[in-house]
Amino acid sequence: MRTALPSSLVRRAPWLLASLGPLLLLPLVADARGGGGEHYTAPSRDHDSDGGGGGIPIWLIFELVRFTFRYPHIMLPLLALCWVGWHFYRKNLHPTGATQRALQQREAEHRTTFSSRDVQGWVNALRLKDPQFEPQALLDKTRQLFLQVQQAWFQRDMSPVRPFLSDATAQRFDVQLQLMRAQGVRDAITDIQVLDVQLIGLDQSEWFDTVHLRVRAQMRDNDVAATASDEEAIAAARRVPPEVFTEVWSFVRKPGVKTRIGEDLFQGKCPNCGAPYNGGATNRCGYCDAIVNSGNYDWTLSEITQGMEYVRHYAQVDHLLDAREADPALNLQILEDRASLLFWKWVDAQSRTQTQGLNKVAAPDFISRLNEDLAQLRQRRLRRVFLECAVGGVTTRGFDVVPGGFDQAHVEVRWSARMGQGPVDGKPPALPTVPQRWVFTLVRKHGARTNTDNGMSTSRCPQCNAALTDSAAITCDYCGTELGRGERDWVLASADPYESWDAREQRRYDAAPPRQRRAIPLEGVTPVEPEPTPAPKHGDEIITDPQERQRLLYMMAALASADGQVDRTERKLLEDCARRWSVPWSNVEMAINAGPSLFTRLVQRGTPEAEVFLKNLVDMALVDGRIDRKERRMLEFAAGHLGLQDKLAALLSDH
Repeated sequence: MRTALPSSLVRRAPWLLASLGPLLLLPLVADARGGGGEHYTAPSRDHDSDGGGGGIPIWLIFELVRFTFRYPHIMLPLLALCWVGWHFYRKNLHPTGATQRALQQREAEHRTTFSSRDVQGWVNALRLKDPQFEPQALLDKTRQLFLQVQQAWFQRDMSPVRPFLSDATAQRFDVQLQLMRAQGVRDAITDIQVLDVQLIGLDQSEWFDTVHLRVRAQMRDNDVAATASDEEAIAAARRVPPEVFTEVWSFVRKPGVKTRIGEDLFQGKCPNCGAPYNGGATNRCGYCDAIVNSGNYDWTLSEITQGMEYVRHYAQVDHLLDAREADPALNLQILEDRASLLFWKWVDAQSRTQTQGLNKVAAPDFISRLNEDLAQLRQRRLRRVFLECAVGGVTTRGFDVVPGGFDQAHVEVRWSARMGQGPVDGKPPALPTVPQRWVFTLVRKHGARTNTDNGMSTSRCPQCNAALTDSAAITCDYCGTELGRGERDWVLASADPYESWDAREQRRYDAAPPRQRRAIPLEGVTPVEPEPTPAPKHGDEIITDPQERQRLLYMMAALASADGQVDRTERKLLEDCARRWSVPWSNVEMAINAGPSLFTRLVQRGTPEAEVFLKNLVDMALVDGRIDRKERRMLEFAAGHLGLQDKLAALLSDH
């Protein structure tokens, strides 16, 4: 006999169906992947279930269960229909973390695939100076080093692989381990497999040959408490599925160096003299005094770039030739390694809320400004949080040459972190992974020369060549030479978000006399006018980079919450942007909740930096060649928060 549907259920069915909506809004919980192997955490992943969207109320679960048991012929088909709808939504309308990672892996494959003809050309170029060079031997050593690095990372002790790493690469791993200790976790990895290693590029200069190798690997990766034993960590890692990723490992070596078969660090021998090498913190051979990680005697790992960030060709570097007139040995490999070293020391100083580690490598004015910022945080019992901090790429943007003064090098670092502010002794808040784009300005006295003898060992005293320490002294601990002034080596003078740096460059160009561009003087030195140059074009590109889209959206969310409240209309606009730009809404909600503290420095209303930010949003909206009604509302919303309503029309008319 057929049972009639109760009138109470008929009345409540639409309400109940609507109540199932939260099922479609549950965020996916993804285990955070740590810094082992320098993984560049995909900014679109959801990291915390407690930060995005909430869960299903208990009373609703109770009602669903009760009605399912009471009216299974109604509820079971209804639940099945909801499941099908949710599955369709995940696959077609809202890509999950797995889908996002698959897309990123595909992008990485596209960026790192080259023809066998290209590879053979690179091999032939190397064999012209090194007839014994065999690509397979280098690929095999890279595979071996990759596994050794993962093991050292898991053991939280990078000293076994230290001789193979440039100073900046070693600093990167050390800081990442320190950041993980600060948050009370360790990275648990297991089932590591190297799927493929391929030669995908060669750059040759007077100073270095740089080979780029694509490493495709797979591992299980999970975070556990720092107190967990190795056995407990491995067991936790095995509870998560394996993940495939692609990295580009770049090795440098001085041109003309010959392959010494059977006599290198992999065989425990000095690559220069062949004597037994016992290692040590100085990375010097005890017999011939060679610095083994300099790149002067064998391949040294200088950079790890994530596949989705790898670029096939270097962009033009403004005034590089002008800078080389004063320093013929100036090369981007050593400069960018030094900049990467300074970046990680900058992160470390903020995480520890003390700047002692910068004393020997940063300008006094920069350290003073950073100390003021950190002091304000300490007064409020807060610290800056850099969870899962990783670098995507380091690129030199340009130079300013100042005869009689201090030359400047502008180096862009693309990185990501779950960052914000947290209590000094408490658990960090739920934070999304935010892509960051900063430009670090390094200064050095005009006429100083690059020390190519040290090569990629860029953390050494320019006077006595001793390794720099993190002591509080501003002088070399061995010879007493004053450091941090930029007299003989590049030191950190400023660190700015991309918008601030780009706006400053544009202001400086606009203020210069016609056909001339003035370099910023330091310490009262009168600048000398260089040759005319075109206006800067750093912000003119149309933005298609997914990491850049997410960075701009998180910044919009932080701006919207800066006044303490995000109303329903603003939230709806941010939701539209998240949907269009494939950014999980749960991450955007975390950005709203974190507010301005999500960024170390937020653009201020009505400033040139705000204009750069708004222009980037306009470029983003125009990526398909037009701006529709929703995009215009989004731009008006951003212009209102930036205090640039009167500028928006002009920016739109320019296109």
